[in-house]
Amino acid sequence: MDFDVRTPHNGASHQRKGRIAMQQHKEISDAAAAAAFRRLVTHLQHRHDAQNIDLMGLAGFCRNCLADWVMEADGALTKEEARTLIHGMPAAEWKAKYQSEATPEQLQRMQESVAKNAPSH
Repeated sequence: MDFDVRTPHNGASHQRKGRIAMQQHKEISDAAAAAAFRRLVTHLQHRHDAQNIDLMGLAGFCRNCLADWVMEADGALTKEEARTLIHGMPAAEWKAKYQSEATPEQLQRMQESVAKNAPSH
């Protein structure tokens, strides 16, 4: 599996077929990247208390973003299929069960955090 790695703000990374090239020219093999990705998805499926709005406020991405990236990378998945894979259930069901109303403070943090994202996000 090849990954389309987008260059971060500082332009320090590069892409090589079959590996994810990271800053400082260190590479993560496809096998390690796939294992880490699966662990991240499992972790997010377990940590329902980690609200998407909080993830957006801290890191500028959330479960829905991750699902969108999977959909874009796969090319055959619909948005709903990708979100079901990441949430571990249909996204609407996850939202009804676990998502709380965002506070004005959470929304502000999210806006500030997303503004830091690379244009390709």
